[in-house]
Amino acid sequence: MRKNKVLPGSAIRVAFLSALAAPAGALAGGFSLNEQSASAMGVANAGTAANPENATTVFFNPAGMSQLSGTNMSFGAAVLDIDAELKEGTGRAVRDDGRPVNGGTGGDIADPALLPNFYMTHEINDWVDVGFGLHAPYGLAADYEDDFKGRFFADETELTAIAFSPSIAVNDGNGFSMGAGINVIYAEGKLTKFQDYSGTEARFGLPPGTLDDGYANIEGDDLALTFAFGMLWEVSQQTQFGISAQTGTELELEGDAEIRNFPQGSAGPGGVTFSQPTVTEKAMVPLEIPESITFGARHRLTDTVTLLAGATWAKWSRFEALDVVSREENGPVSSQTGPRLGDDRLIAHVSENWKDTWQANVGAIWQATPEWALKAGYAWDESPVNDDFRTARIPSGDRDWLTLGAQYADARSGWTVDVAAGVLLFDDQKVDEQNYDVDDEPMPGAARFQGTYELDAWSAGVQVSKQF
Repeated sequence: MRKNKVLPGSAIRVAFLSALAAPAGALAGGFSLNEQSASAMGVANAGTAANPENATTVFFNPAGMSQLSGTNMSFGAAVLDIDAELKEGTGRAVRDDGRPVNGGTGGDIADPALLPNFYMTHEINDWVDVGFGLHAPYGLAADYEDDFKGRFFADETELTAIAFSPSIAVNDGNGFSMGAGINVIYAEGKLTKFQDYSGTEARFGLPPGTLDDGYANIEGDDLALTFAFGMLWEVSQQTQFGISAQTGTELELEGDAEIRNFPQGSAGPGGVTFSQPTVTEKAMVPLEIPESITFGARHRLTDTVTLLAGATWAKWSRFEALDVVSREENGPVSSQTGPRLGDDRLIAHVSENWKDTWQANVGAIWQATPEWALKAGYAWDESPVNDDFRTARIPSGDRDWLTLGAQYADARSGWTVDVAAGVLLFDDQKVDEQNYDVDDEPMPGAARFQGTYELDAWSAGVQVSKQF
């Protein structure tokens, strides 16, 4: 039986839990993260399903483990820095009773994010390889200043996900292999925003400003599984194709919804009077993770030049709404908000109506010397965000990704180091957000936020790999 070879040149839990979620503006591909490997980043993830350079193939295509000999380790990190800010002069917001909301642009909503990873594979025999990975497959982060004009629609948004991915691959010794894996995903989420009670004042005939603005803080976590499968065909010594797929799932982020200054009315001889205590209700935020399929191709044009191409389809249309669902019967918040939203269980609802997406990538590797390789890549990444329902929480759109990379491989020691960097290019994105019920019908009241966002970004990464 033949075991294919990759040509030369080609404390963990704590580190992952300390990683930041990814900036919202970077996530044209929903809240999935492209920054999983500096060796792949150098070619903008082109052909990753067909180009198993190191142990990171556990993530990109587990079938690729069959082309790695012995034991392989790969670890690294990427930094993602996004500038995402409301353009001066474009922000406009009104309260539910039609009064304008005063405030600022909210500042740069996305801080730099650190995304670490660790992968390992081991050759059991000529036919079977096993491996595992620890990585951050999904993430989202945005945080506005407290005086943001759209604070009644968004303040802080955060999703941090960590996956443990044991995998196995088998091959026929003639250039065909299959792989499968499980992704055990732990996720934490947080949603906050200020609460506008001007509509309550109007309904009960109270003078504007009678009720203090509230503040909602929803936090939760969950554990879920997805399954990965991949195939790899070596058509010739120059050309091979790969395909990998992942199942979808639903995270149910269970925790509590805390609402400060929540208005509670009581009838008395002089009419209705209000108190504004802090109330807490057990809640759950369902979050859809999409199915995806990735196609990849690698062709060695010459002894020193390799061309790569790929495409990924993801079923983001699973994500129809960002809901906060009560886990109580007749909870203090849901009993008031749910009937108006069209579902008695709801504490809050944001219509999203995302769409399925494609990402397309091309790249090249030039083996300049036996030790040094230079890389370049380009990707077009389609955003799942529906233009009619773009929100201040995720004001993203389609992006272009341009990357460069370099790899140094020491054949004698088995150590390889990759470095890569890239820029992300966006058009300005317009947000016109209002409140909708579960049928996507505008809610009564004038509450609305409109503005145009400027987005730009860069990313960089380093990957250290070792073959034993």
